[in-house]
Amino acid sequence: MPLPTVTTTRLPVGRGAVNDVAVLARVIPLFPVDREMRLAVVADARAAAPRRIGWAACFLKAYAMVAREQPLLRSWLVGRLRSRLATASQSVATLAINRADEHGGDRLFFARLASPDTLPLVAIQAFIDRHATAPIDELFRRQLELEMVPGWLRRTILRWNMSSASPKRPGRIGTFSMSSLAGFAAGNHFHPTLCTTSLCQGPLDDAGRCRVTLIADHRVLDGATVARALERLEQVLGREIAAELRTLRAAAAPPAAPAAPPAAAA
Repeated sequence: MPLPTVTTTRLPVGRGAVNDVAVLARVIPLFPVDREMRLAVVADARAAAPRRIGWAACFLKAYAMVAREQPLLRSWLVGRLRSRLATASQSVATLAINRADEHGGDRLFFARLASPDTLPLVAIQAFIDRHATAPIDELFRRQLELEMVPGWLRRTILRWNMSSASPKRPGRIGTFSMSSLAGFAAGNHFHPTLCTTSLCQGPLDDAGRCRVTLIADHRVLDGATVARALERLEQVLGREIAAELRTLRAAAAPPAAPAAPPAAAA
């Protein structure tokens, strides 16, 4: 039987930074915890909202609200000889966004949003929409610049940021990340991340149930803590997030017609 023909090509542009994350994440003892959430009330509120608010916006805000209550979700391990915990005063979300490149292929970028718990859902959705449609060289300049740096130097920079207690670290790595393939009716429930925690949600079924996974760094968090964070996340989604979505509908409703004046007596 003749041997197959093998051809080689250069690594596609954009794979470098993504590969760095995958390689460096291997040194983090990550583990996933799943929860089946009942989110029909949120789905109904989304469907009734006057403008589209994606699930990503809902989860980003809700998880940042949970992290506001639980500082460990805003913490990461620092130090090499003597380990310590660094905790940011606010959450910074790192959202994986798939963009088509000029050759028609897929390319992964990382958008960072500070303090999503303090922003309205409309503003978070506008941020996501802009990063999904605006020119790549305008929005992801730093990532494009890192792609031009030799791989060993990129990984050195990322490695330093991972274990740094600098105030700039959350803006460069994020305090938590999110990656989802729910829009493709699929789930990536154990993806690489450089953050202490990372979220993923699958598609909703007909009963409004959704499998949500929180990937966590075992050096910082134990399974019980992660499970409680998921329980609290479901509560925030069903209460605060659903309530804000209903507020959008109420704000867009036309004002009630003024009452007619009473008829004059004969």
